[in-house]
Amino acid sequence: MNERHSLDDLLTLMSVLRDAEQGCPWDLKQDWDSIVPHTLEEAYEVADAIERRAFDELPGELGDLLFQVIYYSQFGHEEGRFDFHEVVHVLTAKMLRRHPHVFPDGTLRSRRDSDAAAQVETAQVHSRWESLKAEERAERARPDAEAHSVLDDVPRSLPALSRAAKLSKRAARVGFDWPDHRGVLEKIREELDEVEEALAAGDQEQAGEEVGDLLFAVVNLARTLKTDPEQRLRGTNAKFERRFRHVEAALASEGKSPGQAALDDMEVHWQAAKALEKDA
Repeated sequence: MNERHSLDDLLTLMSVLRDAEQGCPWDLKQDWDSIVPHTLEEAYEVADAIERRAFDELPGELGDLLFQVIYYSQFGHEEGRFDFHEVVHVLTAKMLRRHPHVFPDGTLRSRRDSDAAAQVETAQVHSRWESLKAEERAERARPDAEAHSVLDDVPRSLPALSRAAKLSKRAARVGFDWPDHRGVLEKIREELDEVEEALAAGDQEQAGEEVGDLLFAVVNLARTLKTDPEQRLRGTNAKFERRFRHVEAALASEGKSPGQAALDDMEVHWQAAKALEKDA
């Protein structure tokens, strides 16, 4: 029977990779900042595998993402700040604190009885979760910091689309929102009109700024419809890629490339790709 590696083995591996005498030259050069791009890339690769339902790839992709946590924990250990065990402790304590409807005494051993658990509504859980997160944000705020904002700690490193969704969601929680999706649709039309006005005036810079406002309004529509804009756009990207590859293949069968074909010809193949997907 093959021996299976454990989490302790992974921690040992990382410590050896970062060993000044026996370690890997590439790993020894890394620091907090140099690893961040890899972390973002690995997170997206996990999302991509899930969206493609490539579950056979998922253990490897999740492992790559976990390795990023191991990396930061090693940096923390080397600088005497924290280690992986502290990461696990802080996470477990936080989840216990945020789930009093599951762990009433705030310990892993405590449990609610089945009748009480059945009475807990999802909306109540969500409301309590957000309230606890708000308390945690307030506790983390520095005494010398600017006035506390509901927008605090929305990471600036998030993709712009995801950050827009989080910012608008935070604002909506305190009542800064439209009553329903009709208000958002009206805002989208307003922003689109402003794009057209800027273009008519020949102001390219202003038009670009208005496009940003338009995108933010569309993100709000996605939030109102309770759908994730980042995920939806990734789906649309995949759909566009799939259809355009069909156009390229169809043109190649005619001895042409997209650069040699008329737009009308490409549109015919595009519509054919859409029809194929519909039939499928």
